[in-house]
Amino acid sequence: VSTQSTWGFNQRLQKQMKALILVGGFGTRLRPLTISYPKPIVEFANKPIVAHQIEALVKVGVKEVILAINYQPQAMMEYIQKFEQEYGIKITCSHELEPLGTAGPIALAKELLLADPEQKYFFVFNSDVVCEFPLDKMVEFHQKHGKEGTIFLTSVDEPSKYGVVLTEEDGKIKDFVEKPQEFVGSKINAGLYLFNTSVIDRIKPVQTSLEREIFPQMAKDNQLYSLVLDGFWMDVGQPTDFLTGTVLYLQYVREKEASKLANAPNIIGNVLIDPTASIHPDAYIGPDVTIGPGVVIEEGVRLKQSCILREAVIRQHTWISNSIIGWQSKIGRWVRICLLYTSD
Repeated sequence: VSTQSTWGFNQRLQKQMKALILVGGFGTRLRPLTISYPKPIVEFANKPIVAHQIEALVKVGVKEVILAINYQPQAMMEYIQKFEQEYGIKITCSHELEPLGTAGPIALAKELLLADPEQKYFFVFNSDVVCEFPLDKMVEFHQKHGKEGTIFLTSVDEPSKYGVVLTEEDGKIKDFVEKPQEFVGSKINAGLYLFNTSVIDRIKPVQTSLEREIFPQMAKDNQLYSLVLDGFWMDVGQPTDFLTGTVLYLQYVREKEASKLANAPNIIGNVLIDPTASIHPDAYIGPDVTIGPGVVIEEGVRLKQSCILREAVIRQHTWISNSIIGWQSKIGRWVRICLLYTSD
């Protein structure tokens, strides 16, 4: 296939594409932050987690995003219009009245996904995932192998914590091994998928697992392929991983768009600061810190490896490390904090 014809196919493919983001979970692993807000709108690097995904989908040509919502739907609705205006995309909600797992929401959204008869493909994302989102590569690979599904894989140091995916050299998935006690491989499911619409016929609108029920059958039918992600990846669904993901993301920004990071005598390493934040010049910030809108950092404060969310106030001479300080939190003077995760 020539470069020109491949490009043309991708353009036609992208014009027809939709995406479903699984935002229906209760976010229990990220509490107390998710007591007040649904997890997808918790700010990661000063932007709602789901906004990172929507932005990536828009770049690859997706025209409509369907949010599979269960928990706190009203709070999600407040952000939808903002996302539509900011990213120039249509956002539709599919409301689960009861939890449907990771596959059931696809069947529930069947009419939305198939509303356009020319719709042949759609993305499905787990809402906890942040990475470089090389979706153009995923589209090209899916086009080449021609089967029903493509999933991104990522390599991890401790595969025994996850379900390992076994593949052929060409990416075809052979099997899934749940939390192996002996080393069988290091590639795990990264939570990002591209499907043919025919996959919808495999799923019923009841509580069903993509990972445990649908994917093994697709692999058995030789209909599931994989592509290994380049660059960083993290599931930020719990506080320690949220902070680790922040470190990885800030390093990615350093490599790709260093001008977005703060640069001042009191800044150490990779630090992202919203322009509306107020930071005393005698406060030392970094490395690996994000500071959100309206935050106030007073004299003598020391911050490292932490996320300070919108409108929090950190009083004089306080030291904070490896912590997430929630919205509108107020931390007093001469406080020492390590490994703390607060809400508003």
